[in-house]
Amino acid sequence: MGAAPNQETNSFLPDKSAKVFVAGHRGLVGSAIVRKLQDLGFTNLLLRTHADLDLTHQSDVESFFSTQTPRYVILAAAKVGGIHANNTYPADFIAVNLQIQTNVIDSSYRHGVEKLIFLGSSCIYPKFAPQPIPERALLTGPLEPTNEWYAVAKIAGIKMCQAYRIQFNWDAISAMPTNLYGPNDNFHPENSHVLPALMRRFHEAKIKGFKQVVVWGTGSPLREFLHVDDLADAVVFLMEKYSGLSHVNVGSGTEVSIKELAELVKEVVGFEGEVVWDDSKPDGTPRKLMDSSMLQALGWSPKISLRDGLVGTYNWYLEHVKE
Repeated sequence: MGAAPNQETNSFLPDKSAKVFVAGHRGLVGSAIVRKLQDLGFTNLLLRTHADLDLTHQSDVESFFSTQTPRYVILAAAKVGGIHANNTYPADFIAVNLQIQTNVIDSSYRHGVEKLIFLGSSCIYPKFAPQPIPERALLTGPLEPTNEWYAVAKIAGIKMCQAYRIQFNWDAISAMPTNLYGPNDNFHPENSHVLPALMRRFHEAKIKGFKQVVVWGTGSPLREFLHVDDLADAVVFLMEKYSGLSHVNVGSGTEVSIKELAELVKEVVGFEGEVVWDDSKPDGTPRKLMDSSMLQALGWSPKISLRDGLVGTYNWYLEHVKE
């Protein structure tokens, strides 16, 4: 059988020269993990762009692992998108994600990787999961139909890590982050998530001198946000401290209403006009909070407040995002 839930794991942090493959290093999550590892003094990060290494091609992944022989793997590569993208390209969302994770997890095991962490998403949980959502809620009910293709792939990734642990006693773990934000987020006008979308709209309204910004819904739904640098910190913590069968939720443990979020983003951006709520538009799920008590019991907690995180993210936006 696999390792006991809190079995001492081989130490990750002391070996700064170990080869660490960060799959998906250009994305929101992967780039934060790279920053964190570089700050900690890791000197041998294996980074490949999609052009360098297509993770959906099994033979290419196999060749990469046999020649590079990483010691640790952080699997942050995925095809991601909002509701519209998930509804439009369901085949891509299930096939591409299954291919990426199957190729990377299997090659990692077969080429002697010491430890792997697989990163999923809070959308793995049933649509009507209890709130806050504990790890044990997985597979207890139907998924949210708008992103079930992506969710099913991510659930398969968790189960694959568990299967390799059970059959081969191999140290593969999984972490499920809540809603993330921060540098390298997607600020696209049409297909970004709520926080970067609000930031862009308030910024553009400020630049153009608009008197008001219209936001969908009533503003009443509650959401949880975690700065991506906090997630990177949690990933390193889990690589160092955790070796168990269960996936681990990674959240901030605090909720904010969309209305409060909008007011906070408005303030950080410096938009002087008013926020108008269009309550003819849907609100979505009333509440979505992860139960991160398992991770907190291991000794980790987030460091970055929502306000500080938003200030840093807006500064990054101003430097990097073209109008």
